[in-house]
Amino acid sequence: MKKVIPMIVAALALPVLVVQAQDAKAIYDKECAKCHGADGKGETKMGKKMGAKDYTDPKVQEAIKDEAIFKAIKEGFKDKDGKVLMKPVEGIKDAEIKAVVAYMRKFKKQ
Repeated sequence: MKKVIPMIVAALALPVLVVQAQDAKAIYDKECAKCHGADGKGETKMGKKMGAKDYTDPKVQEAIKDEAIFKAIKEGFKDKDGKVLMKPVEGIKDAEIKAVVAYMRKFKKQ
């Protein structure tokens, strides 16, 4: 019985994780890809204009912390002069932001 309960819990949690990953991609595609690109390279017209980072670059991935990405999504991002480069994503839950951060980490090239 002790072995069955964890297996049941894991089986019930798996669909939630899959849905969360799908939701993260959908949120990224809707809210982020227009600047950061579907592939995370930032080579869109708006991304180039705003200086979006290339999230496929391991050095970029290493330099930026999850907390910074989370904060930028939740609160927006300004340059050193206070110019808004990225508006906050409206109506997004913290769990969804964490899922988007995890999704963005998958862009990293080895």
